[in-house]
Amino acid sequence: MLILVTNDDGVSAPGINALAEALRELGRVVVVAPDREKSAASHSLTLNHPLRIAELAKDMYSVDGTPTDCVHLAMHVILKDQRPDLLVSGINNGGNLGQDVTYSGTVWAALEGHFMGVPSAAVSLVDDRYFDYGPAARFAARVARWIQRRGLPPDTVLNINVPDDPDQDLDRFAITRMGYHRFEESVVGNTDPRGKSYYWIAGRKVPSREGIETDVGAVQAGFISVTPLHADMTRYAALEELKGWKEEGL
Repeated sequence: MLILVTNDDGVSAPGINALAEALRELGRVVVVAPDREKSAASHSLTLNHPLRIAELAKDMYSVDGTPTDCVHLAMHVILKDQRPDLLVSGINNGGNLGQDVTYSGTVWAALEGHFMGVPSAAVSLVDDRYFDYGPAARFAARVARWIQRRGLPPDTVLNINVPDDPDQDLDRFAITRMGYHRFEESVVGNTDPRGKSYYWIAGRKVPSREGIETDVGAVQAGFISVTPLHADMTRYAALEELKGWKEEGL
C-alpha cells in the first residue's frame, strides 16, 4: 500500500510518528503534516499567502499551513503522479468526539482525503493520561488492513477514538454514532505589559451520561469508538417541516 499520513498536531508530534511506524508494516508511508500545531483548524484552507514544503527526511515533509493544505499539497505536488491507497490522519493528542469533529483539523484532513477519492480515517487518543500511542497505532494498522481487504462503505470516513490506556484491549471496540458533550466555556482576559487587553478561549468538559451507542459514551466506558462520518450535513428530518414553512408563506 501507499499510505498518506497527516495530522493537526504538527510533523514532530509523537502521535504521528507512532502512527507512521505502525502503518509501515503495510507498505510505503508518506508523512505530510503541518510544521507546527494547528489544532482546531477544522477545514481551513490557506488562500491569501503562498505555502512552502520542506523535505525533512525520505517520505517526510512539513508544510507551513493547515492539515487541509497538507492534503492538497500531498496529492497535487508530492504525490502528483501517484494516488495513495489510504489516508490516515492522527494520532491526535486528545479525543475528537461528538461536536468536536466540527472543529477538528484531524477529522477534516481525513474528510479532505475522502473528497479527493482516497479511503480515509482519523485516529485520536482520548484523555492524555499516559500519552501511550501504542494501542491507538496498532488499532489504526488493524483497521487499515481491513480497509485494504474490504474497502469502506460509499461516502464514509472513519473517526476512531482510542482510550489512553496502555492495556487497552483492541477487541473492545464499538461501532458508534456521534454523541454530544457539554462544555463549561469561558473567556479569560488579561492585560499585556503594554497595557493592551488579550483573551484566552477556555473550556472544561462536563462529564457525560451518553450511552455506549455514541462515541462519547463508548470511550467513557473504556471502548474504542469507530464512527462512520460523511460530509452531507443536511438535517433530512427537518426538510418536510421547512417545506411547510414555505407553503405557509415564509
